[in-house]
Amino acid sequence: MNRRKFLQTSAALGGVVAASPFLNSSALTELVLSPDQSLPDKANVAFVKTTDRTDGIKKALGLLEFNSIKGKKLFLKPNFNSSDPAPGSTHNDTLITLIKSLRDKGADRIAVGDRSGMGDTRQVMQRKDIFTMADELQFDAVVFDELKADEWVMKRVENGHWKKGFAVAKPVLEADGIIQTCCLKTHRYGGHFTMSLKNSVGLVAKRLPGDSYDYMNELHSSSYQRHMIAEINTAYQPDLVVLDGIEAFVDGGPASGKKVNSQVILAGTDRVAIDAVGVAILRHFGTTPAVSQGSIFQQEQIARAVELGLGVDSADKIELLTDDAESKIYAQEIFQLLNG
Repeated sequence: MNRRKFLQTSAALGGVVAASPFLNSSALTELVLSPDQSLPDKANVAFVKTTDRTDGIKKALGLLEFNSIKGKKLFLKPNFNSSDPAPGSTHNDTLITLIKSLRDKGADRIAVGDRSGMGDTRQVMQRKDIFTMADELQFDAVVFDELKADEWVMKRVENGHWKKGFAVAKPVLEADGIIQTCCLKTHRYGGHFTMSLKNSVGLVAKRLPGDSYDYMNELHSSSYQRHMIAEINTAYQPDLVVLDGIEAFVDGGPASGKKVNSQVILAGTDRVAIDAVGVAILRHFGTTPAVSQGSIFQQEQIARAVELGLGVDSADKIELLTDDAESKIYAQEIFQLLNG
């Protein structure tokens, strides 16, 4: 189900939602989403071996022939879970390069925002100089912690694992297009790994204004945490995902951990494919038992995302795009692990 269908469903359910017993009185809209079983036939993932974020991102966008944003108002979701150096959070060079590239490709307006999981979001963004960057590059910096109750949209997934559903920041859903940039790392608090699927958790409220219920406590205390992470991703379809894997945490994470020089930029639109390739890269360097065990497509985040129709269901549907010999050799090594 795409974002346009979500919005159409919202209008259709408007009269029913007001009676929902768990919504607070601020007229949030609940969307009851059914899993979409129509899986894509193929996913292209740009694969660039590099130590240069700026050059790598530009090459990756070129490989994808990414140009479909002219005149659009875009929302860019980084990883501002904390202010720790990359891969603990999005590297500022990654963010700057993406914003400039989106401008060059005709984006009308860009907003950048997140909700930090490890600290106050405004303070995290201040420590990363995001507000200064926003003034210099002329984008809107959005602090999700400071949104009002009616600036969140409640969503539920049919046969999902969230007790009350989850609330997604309305500025994201109202954008003409959504860009996501994530890191490459393991996750010690139950997610197992945190890449494009897990990065979407920052779109969800911890608490809604006027309501004491803690959605993040529910997530992190649930034995279905990895299923719930995937379910958040039904809320939107990204126009682009860029994974900064110049460095990676192969153990620990999300803020700090055992770091390796993984030297890669990935880009695409299929979150399942991006995360599957990312897991293969972590395995290439040696990672945690949880990330190493079983088939990559049996990893719970990925398996649940496939059930929900969010991406390809097998490695043979992923095509790694390269344009130089070093990237091709590296990509071939990783592709062999994708079937593991």
